[in-house]
Amino acid sequence: MSKVLILFAHPALEKSRVNSILLDAVTGLDGVTVNDLYDTYPEFDVNVKREQALLLEHDIIVFQHPFYWYSTPALIKQWEDLVLEHGWAYGSEGNALRGKVALSAISAGGSEEAYQTDGYNRFTIKQLLAPIAQTAFLCGMRYLPPFAVHATHSLTSDQILAHANDYRRLVEALRDGKVDYEKASELPSLNSDLDTVITLEARSG
Repeated sequence: MSKVLILFAHPALEKSRVNSILLDAVTGLDGVTVNDLYDTYPEFDVNVKREQALLLEHDIIVFQHPFYWYSTPALIKQWEDLVLEHGWAYGSEGNALRGKVALSAISAGGSEEAYQTDGYNRFTIKQLLAPIAQTAFLCGMRYLPPFAVHATHSLTSDQILAHANDYRRLVEALRDGKVDYEKASELPSLNSDLDTVITLEARSG
């Protein structure tokens, strides 16, 4: 069983319609650690050694956050700048994260149609997440397509719960080695076809 670290960042969680429910769905799962960055570091004073130790203890890293201005909330950028040190996370001797798996779990107010090359936002979610994908690559990690929840302002309670159930299902499958990474890499988002992504048997190795 792999260990999953949820790096959760939401600067206004009390106003969240989606992320709070997604987080509840995976909190308390065996082998899953939730690291709430805004709760832990309200002054942005990130404890680098603590965060690096958490990364070393886990195999799969999930960046869960709302999609702010086509990117992450500010604290994730602060976390990246401080925690992913040269000589530790990257560089000729920086191999601490090599072989780990990373992905983003994001919520966006815009519809899925808006995040297309011919849509309102002109780029796909995967394209807009390219800086995080490249960061993962630089650190020797495998970066999967995102788990993306769209049109958050218009979702019904039942629809949000359905997304939360899918999120829990994905996190459990990642933990249990039941995600086909090759098939997953071909998708625009992991939750666009979970039945293709999740296998019945655990991956070997």
